[in-house]
Amino acid sequence: QLQLVESGGGLVQAGGSLRLSCAASGSILSFTAMGWYRQAPGKQRELVASITRGGYTNYVDSVKGRFTISRDNAKNTVYLQMNNLKPEHTAVYYCNVYNDYVSLWGQGTQVTVSS
Repeated sequence: QLQLVESGGGLVQAGGSLRLSCAASGSILSFTAMGWYRQAPGKQRELVASITRGGYTNYVDSVKGRFTISRDNAKNTVYLQMNNLKPEHTAVYYCNVYNDYVSLWGQGTQVTVSS
């Protein structure tokens, strides 16, 4: 029943910034972790950033120092702040939350970075 609605994607020039949002229809505190994945054309989906229920964060090496994952428990929302974007960051970005019982995905939001 819980749904994830993503927003914030779009077209930006290299060096620009975007903030992706993933709004859940219920409490995100029931989930073990939340994360952002991306899938570029011709590539497998990969985990970009994650944050646990306790607030511990992890990032794929290629985005460390550029992307920041955060959450607002009161708003049931997970964010991905993306700075200094490069064309190679172009992909569809997906929000995911999981616990012992389910794994839920957002609908995906397109991020396109022009050179």
